[in-house]
Amino acid sequence: MVNGKKRILLIDDDKSILRILSRTLTKHGYDTDTAETGKEAEEKTTLNSYDLALIDVKLPDVDGLDLLKKIHECRPEMMKIILTGFASMENGAKALERGADAYLVKPVKPEDLLRILEEKFKEYEKS
Repeated sequence: MVNGKKRILLIDDDKSILRILSRTLTKHGYDTDTAETGKEAEEKTTLNSYDLALIDVKLPDVDGLDLLKKIHECRPEMMKIILTGFASMENGAKALERGADAYLVKPVKPEDLLRILEEKFKEYEKS
């Protein structure tokens, strides 16, 4: 956490989604960083501290669920939320068993995302 702000790493290969999410979250008091590939996300989570990672399932260089597992192994204390446009029961189950704290389907409304982030941060602070 920097200056009392929760730090969130946004991982998606779609620059417009990154831009929209970053603007929305920054406007609501979060500090955001972005990664467009799994490799970039791994490097950033190794070098930096984040409170939460929002991970897309479809990335150009790696499956987001595999990335989730690697990030969970590297930073088990960091919350991780999967965001996908390709929802399935199988992917949802895999995400949860690989360490995801939530599984969201695109397009997610900004107010729904903000509500879920608030709920997850409250849950995390209680534990």
